Amino acid sequence: MHFKLNNGVKMPMLGLGVSQIAPDTDGIGVVLAALEAGYRAFDTAEFYGNEDMVGEGIRQSGIAREEIFVTTKVHNEAQRAENGAFEAFERSLKNLGLDYIDLYLIHWPVPGRYIQTYKALEKIYKSGRARAIGVCNCKIHHLQELEKIWEIPAAVNQYEHHPFLTQKEILEYCQKKEILVTAYCPQGRGRLGLHENPVITALAAKYNKTPAQIILRWNMDIGVSAIPKTVNHARLKENIDIFDFQLTDDDITAINALNTGTRVIRDPDDLTGY
Repeated sequence: MHFKLNNGVKMPMLGLGVSQIAPDTDGIGVVLAALEAGYRAFDTAEFYGNEDMVGEGIRQSGIAREEIFVTTKVHNEAQRAENGAFEAFERSLKNLGLDYIDLYLIHWPVPGRYIQTYKALEKIYKSGRARAIGVCNCKIHHLQELEKIWEIPAAVNQYEHHPFLTQKEILEYCQKKEILVTAYCPQGRGRLGLHENPVITALAAKYNKTPAQIILRWNMDIGVSAIPKTVNHARLKENIDIFDFQLTDDDITAINALNTGTRVIRDPDDLTGY
């Protein structure tokens, strides 16, 4: 199951976020297990220190490269350096062992730098070595600034999104502009009690699914892709088993009403020291 990006590229609705894969762990095994479970999208970043394991897992799987969607990101330190975005992109290609990236993103909108970084991403896109480009953690005002300069609209805006942080205004803005929203921390990193919430647990019982599956299905049903993070092989299978049911409009309304504006990750307007 895919969403179509604004440049026509197809992106899987569900991918595996790999920020939890530490460099000294069996990340290759996690990638292989995910591919066996049916995943065809991986979301990494140079900052995570595990691009090499993602690339090696893809190679060892024997699955054709064109069947797998790889996202990576340029981080803040690189944005602040002269030609940093171009150099970061080259490092990511080398780390992954790939000839191209499916989606290259700005990790955070670094004040005074993200506009310049986006221009670099446009050049990378025009070179044909990134099939799509976009941003992470951008609020409406960030996007409005980018719209003043971009030739190539962002295909994706990836940010924290879960039932306690629905960010309705940003979602509606992105959907109006045909920018696909990707949810990271879709389960609130397990810190917010989402899986114990009575609305979520009631829906889990109704559909004979787990609370985690209900939350991921909610994302799909409102037009949001998601990149849940796990290194647990059983959880990998659980998270992707969400394509045999669909929530009703009333279910979605009930989940939307849970919004409290609670974050588990920093506010993108506060990147002090980051």
